[in-house]
Amino acid sequence: VAEVASTTNEVLLLEYMLSKAEDKKEKAYLINHYLESFKGTVYRQTMFEEFERRTNAMAEEGTPLTAQTLCDTYLSLNKEYFGGDMVSDDLIAYEWCRIPHFYYNFYVYQYATSFSAAVAIAHRILAEGESAVADYKKFLSSGCTQDPVSLLKLTGVDMSTGTPVDEALKVFEEQIIRMEELSFGKSGDQ
Repeated sequence: VAEVASTTNEVLLLEYMLSKAEDKKEKAYLINHYLESFKGTVYRQTMFEEFERRTNAMAEEGTPLTAQTLCDTYLSLNKEYFGGDMVSDDLIAYEWCRIPHFYYNFYVYQYATSFSAAVAIAHRILAEGESAVADYKKFLSSGCTQDPVSLLKLTGVDMSTGTPVDEALKVFEEQIIRMEELSFGKSGDQ
């Protein structure tokens, strides 16, 4: 939950700025920032988690964790996550070794889950107003009095289900559609 408060505020600010943006360039810039936040936090951190999970499984199976096996695993995941249309420079294989979170036990997934929770909270606040704000304030004032899943339930977000992640991915899709409409018009044609 450490990331949730700041990210919720970022999402609320971004949504506010989008509602006040007056021209296509400003809207496109803000939507691009939003999409990059999703990509960097939800998708990339999930890829990081999968790298951790795969390399830990390799170690448990007795596969030596050499620099080469780690690089091969990371490059393979990068290609898988970013797809065939993305040009993957082979040097990206070495990125894993500069990410300090990989030297801790299963930490990176928390960025993806907290981002998803924050998007759900922010959109609940925007949709419901004061009642959602009151729930959010209760969450903020609760500190570490409960486990993270129970604390987030105070905001109406239940991380024991896939709903917050599904809702966040729906917001991501909506932002892609907004960007396409700005670029190509409502019909999607150029």
